[in-house]
Amino acid sequence: MAGTENTKASELLHTPGGVRDIYGSACARKLEVQHSLEQVMHSYGFRNVQTPTFEYFDIFNKERGTAASNEMFKFFDRGNNTLVLRPDMTPAIARCVAKYFREETEQMRFCYTAQTFVSTGQYKGKLQEVTQVGAELFMDDSSDADAEMLALTIECLLESGLKEFQIEVGHADLFRALVEEAGFEEETIETLRDLIESKNFFGVEELLGKLTVQQGLKEVFVKLPELLENLKEAADFVRARSKSERVYKALERLEKLEEILKIYGLEDYVTIDLSMLSHYSYYTGVVFRAYTYGNGEAIASGGRYDGLVAQFGKEAPAIGLVIVLDQLMIAMERQKLFGETALGGTLLVYPKEVRAQALQEAKKMREGGQVVQMMRKSSKKEIEEYVAYAKRNGNDSLIYLTKDGEKQQMIETK
Repeated sequence: MAGTENTKASELLHTPGGVRDIYGSACARKLEVQHSLEQVMHSYGFRNVQTPTFEYFDIFNKERGTAASNEMFKFFDRGNNTLVLRPDMTPAIARCVAKYFREETEQMRFCYTAQTFVSTGQYKGKLQEVTQVGAELFMDDSSDADAEMLALTIECLLESGLKEFQIEVGHADLFRALVEEAGFEEETIETLRDLIESKNFFGVEELLGKLTVQQGLKEVFVKLPELLENLKEAADFVRARSKSERVYKALERLEKLEEILKIYGLEDYVTIDLSMLSHYSYYTGVVFRAYTYGNGEAIASGGRYDGLVAQFGKEAPAIGLVIVLDQLMIAMERQKLFGETALGGTLLVYPKEVRAQALQEAKKMREGGQVVQMMRKSSKKEIEEYVAYAKRNGNDSLIYLTKDGEKQQMIETK
């Protein structure tokens, strides 16, 4: 019977797939990076907002353009309403803006740090709960707002300590406009989207070879992934083969964005990729994703979503960004960008006879800005055991008050 209980207790020590515990120096490093990102966002005028961890399913359903139903963790309330753990912060903040700022006609800036939850199913090892640090800018449809959000993303990543990364930028409406001009059916569009997202451009060429497509547009779809070096040349190539005003507007927006980023002096961090597709269908304009070595996942992403807030009853152009803190931490650890993280502080050990003096000493030290952890000394333990504990605990030093109230020389534990 005892063996069975021990087995059950052992099983309870494990977390479900896709979630994890973070503690000690790893947790301290994560909070430090998180704070640095938040400080940059605050410096740009973004103000914190918090939304519920779970909301009604319809806030995030497929028609909203967010996560697929089978990717959401769903449950029911007592009224039998379907609720979900939020898979994405943007629709939730869009709902907030429509509810509380219905009459506001000027800029609104919000930032957040929050957990999001996406069921990755069979993808073992992939996180299902992640920490996101993000910002959303409402009521500004200008290319300056697009450029500012990219600049903010770059500054955040640099402030975190990351040194080498690249942001790929595209336009969500470019692909939509091109397939509309080509007259593709929905099934063909989805197949083409899957091929482009998987970078299978031989497959793209093979698919287009089976369809009746204007030769110029066929050349555009096949060449899109190669048009990376020079935006002007890439845009001219597409313009010469398309007659769509929507295509022209998307290209013009990207050209304007590049022009503004040069004024920021940040163009070296950005690559314009005309083949980029948006993961969420609510994106309507500029979209971007940031990558670095040591991690194949995007560490940041974002884009313009001018129609999402209107689904909640308010016309409000918007653009947002999100930094996936867990992915950023993985990349920084693999790039060895973290030094040894000291948890620090002083361990103050005292026998019960000098409790009052110890409390006063700790209070004085804390008022002076020091971190103090108190431990009453057991008569059954030698002071050397507390020194060993202080080293395991990451304390910088140990102070021992004797029974006579004398403060022994500080013992350095580092």
